[in-house]
Amino acid sequence: MQFLIKIFLITAFFTTPSFQRKIPSSPLFYRDDRAALLEFKAGISNDTTGILSTWIGRDCCSGGWQGVECFEGRVTKLIMQRPPSSQTLFMKGTLSHSLSNLQYLEVLVISGMKHISGAIPHSFAKLKHLKHLALEDNSLDGRIPSSLGLLENLQTMSLSGNLLTGKIPPALGNLRNLLQLTLANNSLTGPLPTSFNSLRNIQFLDLSFNSLSGSIPNFLGRLSNLTYLVLTSNKFVNQIPISLFSLTNLSELSINQNLLTGRIPTQIGNLKSVSVLRLSSNKLTGPVPDSIAHLHNLWNLNLSRNLLTDPLPNKAFEEGLPSLLSIDLSYNDLNLQTVPDWIRTRQLYNVHLAGCKIKGALPNFTNPEFLTTLDLSDNYFTKGISSFMANMTNLETTKISNNLLTSDLSSIKLPDQITDLDLHSNQLHGSLSKLLINNHLHSLKVVNIGNNEISGHIPSSVSDLTKLESLDISRNRISGRIPGSLGLLERLRWLDVSMNKLTGRIPESLLGMEELKHGSFRVNRLCGEIPQGRPYNMFPAAVYAHNLCLCAKPLPPCSTKYYTQFPYMV
Repeated sequence: MQFLIKIFLITAFFTTPSFQRKIPSSPLFYRDDRAALLEFKAGISNDTTGILSTWIGRDCCSGGWQGVECFEGRVTKLIMQRPPSSQTLFMKGTLSHSLSNLQYLEVLVISGMKHISGAIPHSFAKLKHLKHLALEDNSLDGRIPSSLGLLENLQTMSLSGNLLTGKIPPALGNLRNLLQLTLANNSLTGPLPTSFNSLRNIQFLDLSFNSLSGSIPNFLGRLSNLTYLVLTSNKFVNQIPISLFSLTNLSELSINQNLLTGRIPTQIGNLKSVSVLRLSSNKLTGPVPDSIAHLHNLWNLNLSRNLLTDPLPNKAFEEGLPSLLSIDLSYNDLNLQTVPDWIRTRQLYNVHLAGCKIKGALPNFTNPEFLTTLDLSDNYFTKGISSFMANMTNLETTKISNNLLTSDLSSIKLPDQITDLDLHSNQLHGSLSKLLINNHLHSLKVVNIGNNEISGHIPSSVSDLTKLESLDISRNRISGRIPGSLGLLERLRWLDVSMNKLTGRIPESLLGMEELKHGSFRVNRLCGEIPQGRPYNMFPAAVYAHNLCLCAKPLPPCSTKYYTQFPYMV
């Protein structure tokens, strides 16, 4: 949602008409612009996007130079973006100071090129007409130039997804026309500059995934036009300032993954426009305030991984929160005992109640067909799981690990479109093959059923799970040989079959799993030569420890003497 809004804002700004004053159109002028562009091109050593290959000919404003737009013979827009769906396209090089010679440039976007490195030129301050600057998702390093604070016409600035360091320069507070500022995913440090108090027109502020510190400043509550405030994953400390709850236009408040302490202020109920509220992964204490129930536009509430305590305001939440679609209360100091009715009976898409000390049978959701993600792990659920997910026709991800569930795998009914299944650390039993045969699981990407009481063989039909990326069946009672068909799972990146009763060799066909990054075969009864190819001969020896007689790299070489002297591995 945040990404879509950001794109909406930027797109809206880029499509506004250029300034209409007369621009000199003499060939002398656009030759200067052409020279500036060609100097930038010369600083790019590799361009797999093909954009710069179109920069030929005498006239850069002819329409043939991809990414270049002109008005009356002068370059006003330079927009080079890698398509989000393409991971192989990039540019390698640096940002040339020559771009600052594009005197009439209004829009500069060089984004997603991955390997454009070096510093942001201080000379960009000469771009007096610049309104929109986006240099995101490159490899730019060094400090943010203070000189960017001289770009008094700037409306949007995004430098996210780079390697920028140091403090945010106070000079950015001079950008009085700024509507959007995104500095996320860098390595910025220090407190927020007090000069940001002057950004009275700012609507979108994203400083997430940095190492910013200090308290969240009170003056943010005076930036009355803010609609998106995202400070996720920093090192902010102390209490949440009450001033934030004066931001009645705020649609998203994400201050999760910080070091915030104290109680959630009751004034939080004043955020009448908020639809996304993320306070997770802090050190917040006390009960959840019932004033949250007044947030009628709230659809995503995440309070997980704090120190919040009972009681929940169940009555207030049952009567309020009419727009709620996603709830996460996981890993607090809550002792819920049962799933609250305001959760169980709502039409929710995402329910996360891990580690909430819930007991008894699994809950009966009134509207199971709406659920797409469900996490009930690390609780005390007992009895069976057989038909629990049968009517969750849109369920994609389910985690019910580390409970006390006792079903036979053959009785478990799974939705056809499920992609992530995590039932590890229960008391499930029966045959693994029955779970696969009784369900149509062609969408599965992640399976974790480790640490149960599962028996039988690994069926050869496991190769039907063609989208599988992670398989963990460790710490069970699975016997027999590893089927060669397992090697047909070309997307598999994680494989753990450790601590079972598997026999025979590790099949050579497993070399077909070229994406595999993690494997564990330890504590079985395997014997014979380890497949001699990456990654198997590169794994540490511990991956193969405590088997019968495995040999070859990374273990000692296979030989008759070896089999005689070392009948099993210790």
